[in-house]
Amino acid sequence: MRRIDVIGIGIGIFIAGGALYVLLNQAGFDRLDAGIWSQVLLVGGLIGWVATYLFRFATKNMTYHQQLQDYTDAVLQKRWEKMTEEERQALLSELKDSESKEAPDAPPGDT
Repeated sequence: MRRIDVIGIGIGIFIAGGALYVLLNQAGFDRLDAGIWSQVLLVGGLIGWVATYLFRFATKNMTYHQQLQDYTDAVLQKRWEKMTEEERQALLSELKDSESKEAPDAPPGDT
């Protein structure tokens, strides 16, 4: 999980706890009850947040970006296997041509 995702989830939990406190006060709960229930949400949210992170770590579950990269690699591998030798050579030569066009020219005198 990326650091920004973790920070966002943590901030979201605290915002939800504050919002619940305000809503419970508006609904007629006294400050003590509203505070208790908002803290229950905060603590429960934090425990759930840490538990899911630890579960992902323990099971070596991949993030979405890792799954997308693996899927892309698998699709490219299947396409490569289906190509004929002539198609592969044409693709490789096209890639070499595009790389040589993108590579900056060496400054004069650096030969």
